[in-house]
Amino acid sequence: MGSKAGNTSKVRINSFDDLFGGADNTAGDQVINAKLSDLNTFKGHPFCVLDDKKMEKTTESISKYGVLVPGIARPRTAGGYEIIAGRRRKCGSELAGLDTMPVIVRNYTNDEATIIMVDSNIQREDILPSEKAKAYAMKYEAMKHQGSKGGNTFDEVGEAAGESGKTVQRYVCVALPIV
Repeated sequence: MGSKAGNTSKVRINSFDDLFGGADNTAGDQVINAKLSDLNTFKGHPFCVLDDKKMEKTTESISKYGVLVPGIARPRTAGGYEIIAGRRRKCGSELAGLDTMPVIVRNYTNDEATIIMVDSNIQREDILPSEKAKAYAMKYEAMKHQGSKGGNTFDEVGEAAGESGKTVQRYVCVALPIV
């Protein structure tokens, strides 16, 4: 078996500009200090937020410095926002006693939001196999809806996480219901 260091060296993390857009972005994005009560969880979010040592460190950092990197959210038709990236920061903000958190607000389709949500979380080391399976399945379905870039969608999903297309396919087969 390979070491964690060996596995993490294969992970390709998207750049800040890939996830949040570059300085030349003219999409009308805005960074706001959203009320925590207005931030809603992304539907079907596969990743757990644990109240553990890492969360304690996150909370301590937020208490001391505030939220250093804004979350990403999209407006909801019912009001408020849906968090695409930043659930741990929201939880840390709540535990730190804050009422607001900075978020970048963008209008994303469901498929775009799903892909960003998975890509912003999949590189974490402490992901359960069940979380990874559901996340890969969600991203796979979103990419199928958008149309593949001409290659194998499983390979494309795995590329961002340093996994082979076969490995992603195995995870997805576990996560998707058999019909």
